[in-house]
Amino acid sequence: MKTHDKFAAAALLAGLCAAGPATAQFPPPELAIHEVRDGIYQILSAASGGITVLTSDDGVLLVDSKLPNEFDRSVELLRTVTDLPILFVINTHMHGDHTGGNIRLEGLDAKIIATENARQGLAATQSMGLPVLTFDDHMRIYFGGQPLDLHWFGRGHTDGDLVIHMPEERLILAGDLFAGGDPSLRLVDYNGGGSFLEWSATLERVLELDFDTVIPGHREVTDRAALEDALDEVIDIQNMVREMNRAGRAPADIQAAVTMEYGQFALFVLPGIQAVIAELE
Repeated sequence: MKTHDKFAAAALLAGLCAAGPATAQFPPPELAIHEVRDGIYQILSAASGGITVLTSDDGVLLVDSKLPNEFDRSVELLRTVTDLPILFVINTHMHGDHTGGNIRLEGLDAKIIATENARQGLAATQSMGLPVLTFDDHMRIYFGGQPLDLHWFGRGHTDGDLVIHMPEERLILAGDLFAGGDPSLRLVDYNGGGSFLEWSATLERVLELDFDTVIPGHREVTDRAALEDALDEVIDIQNMVREMNRAGRAPADIQAAVTMEYGQFALFVLPGIQAVIAELE
């Protein structure tokens, strides 16, 4: 993935978080930290993907690292809850609003973990801040005595999205396979190997896990039902696109119809809706 494409995708998704109707639920405009439950925190802002913080007696594990210009403030907020060193960083995918702090964290000797696909995407644009531990389908690590199962279930937002399952907490971290929000927020990055056709099957595999709680990629904590609703919406949109394309409707009309029916955040596509139409034919 080219550098400008990686950050264009990140900027688009972040921009969607920062804008929207007054009735929708959005992250705070400025960085803020809040406790999810004992030993688990979220650092959120409207500018980029969230950071999930896991703490233990030995140190800290971060899930994602936001944009470079948010690094210092993110660490300041982290230090309000723990002074222990950052030992690990898990990147849920390669986009710059989830990996922008990697280089600084590498300088703190944190070990970066991601899927092999995500590492390859990052390595195409940078030589520092790359994951040093990667996997193809599954990796289990232990942090603070708890198992964390890292899964790659298939393509969706990109070709390198991972999901973290914390079985003892009955919790998953979904990355941007489920960015969260109501209305839903969904970006298909074909330039990064994403697939709207395969997204539904990927979410079906996620839902085979045993969990009640979901931490989305860009929003506050929600529940399993919200992810189930997101899957239903993906399938409904797939069907709408197919039907309208078979009826000979223009791509712009299809995009407008999806937006009208499901909201302005329901389907943003890089490089454009034509990629979804071609894939669903």
